[in-house]
Amino acid sequence: MTNSRIRTTHVGSLPRTDRLLEANRANHAGEIDFDTFTGILHEEVVDVVRRQREIGIDIVNDGEYGHLMTQRVDYGGWWNYSFTRLGGLTPGSADRWKNAADEEVITSEPGRVRLASFAHRRDRAKFLDAYQDPDQGVLAKRAPSIQPSITGPLSYIGQQAVDADVQGLRAAIDATGGGQGFVAALSPGSAARVPNEFYASDEEVVWAAAEALKEEYRAIVDAGFIVQIDDPSIAESWDQVVPEPSVEDYQAFIQVRIDALNHALEGLPEDQVRFHLCWGSWHGPHTTDIEFRHLIEQMLTITAGSYSFEAANARHEHEWSIWREHELPEGKFIVPGLVSHATNVVEHPELVAERIEKFASVVGPDRVIASTDCGLGGRIHPDIAWAKLEALTEGARIASERLYG
Repeated sequence: MTNSRIRTTHVGSLPRTDRLLEANRANHAGEIDFDTFTGILHEEVVDVVRRQREIGIDIVNDGEYGHLMTQRVDYGGWWNYSFTRLGGLTPGSADRWKNAADEEVITSEPGRVRLASFAHRRDRAKFLDAYQDPDQGVLAKRAPSIQPSITGPLSYIGQQAVDADVQGLRAAIDATGGGQGFVAALSPGSAARVPNEFYASDEEVVWAAAEALKEEYRAIVDAGFIVQIDDPSIAESWDQVVPEPSVEDYQAFIQVRIDALNHALEGLPEDQVRFHLCWGSWHGPHTTDIEFRHLIEQMLTITAGSYSFEAANARHEHEWSIWREHELPEGKFIVPGLVSHATNVVEHPELVAERIEKFASVVGPDRVIASTDCGLGGRIHPDIAWAKLEALTEGARIASERLYG
């Protein structure tokens, strides 16, 4: 494929409007019915797609507005939309970030590593005062995040929700001039990160999640969209696995998640699959992150046509150079983050252009799609989020002039 310019996209979550949030509240309170809420949702999706088009984003999405539709208000967060798309869960009451949460979330087979509670991340232990400070700490003003437990066999119950997702995005794209779109979906490894009271092992949980979620992936692809697999479990779990493993043991731990994901993606066209890897979107120090070089070869075995990863934040920007040492398979693309969700500073377009050119110098400009580190909605002020996307597209324009003439 030969381009004449650098294409642009983003990771998924975009700022939600007051109208959408109020409609979601009213829906869950029983003040409006499902059809009324869906109508409002689809009108808002048209607007968010139009705004992406006006800024110059090439591969658009619904801003993950559809993930709000069946999301309990008290759950919150990008990940938790899946709780209402999976059967076998019982609503919980514990805040996953509380200090008192000292239980293990998932226990693997004896003698192997296990996934501890979110409250026991090594990053949190190392910077405990910074996390606990109620005024200016990492978790200051963070709303409680409730999670359920697995109490029965996992199954997929989100047919109505994913159908509304794809119908809304299709109508919005058609109304704004056509083009390519994507819908984000959770990975099996990330979906499995809830307390388990039913399955005998971590591996069983992950594979059960894969069996359930493959229905969502297929629905998105069959609608003509790219399915973006959001999978922080591959990189982020390093900070959560206890005891701190060797790199080799951790690679074995994530291989279970990769094998399960590839099973769930079996039969889907690779050019309609995008894999997103990140180290977690919370605004912590991240000094305990695993290095990308320990993950890249396994990531490239995932049956996707493109790979999205963080490349703009201060902890991982330097890792662009590992692409000199690892060959991108023929016909595949990288989708590096070039503006960050982790800072309010809006990147200069010239900096964005320079970042693009670094990647282009290694894999070729035709194989680079400019993107964001992670979702922008809910992580920075809406005005700043949209300004970052403007910087992204302007940086891509500058880089295109230099790379293509």
